Amino acid sequence: MAATDDSDFDYPGDLLAGQAELHQIRAELLALLKRLPWSVEPHDAVIDTLGWRKMERAASPGWSEDDQAEVEKLRRRELELAVFVTCHRYWSELKGGDAVRARARLKHVHDEPAHDDLGNGEGPGNDEGPGNDEDPRA
Repeated sequence: MAATDDSDFDYPGDLLAGQAELHQIRAELLALLKRLPWSVEPHDAVIDTLGWRKMERAASPGWSEDDQAEVEKLRRRELELAVFVTCHRYWSELKGGDAVRARARLKHVHDEPAHDDLGNGEGPGNDEGPGNDEDPRA
């Protein structure tokens, strides 16, 4: 299949679902890591004023066993999904530049709003645009 346009890629449903879950798992993992202390193990405060820039970190109580288990679970699932997506049989159908474009495009498939085939934004749930002459105050 030679794709002339990024929208010409017909991704299988399981590949789309795998990529969507991978994005979700990565977002959950990032949010969890942002809220956890900087050190997995309990650690004293760190102050370094001798380097090329000053660095300070407050003491870390470390992560709880539950937090460590949750991070491990999310990282394991992230790896499973990354392997599933990158090794999917769909990629064997594409060659050269098409494969590169399709892989890059897949990462952003769920970023774009749905629209109709005409590309004019008219579709289910869109109350704006041509054909909507009703007065909203009526």
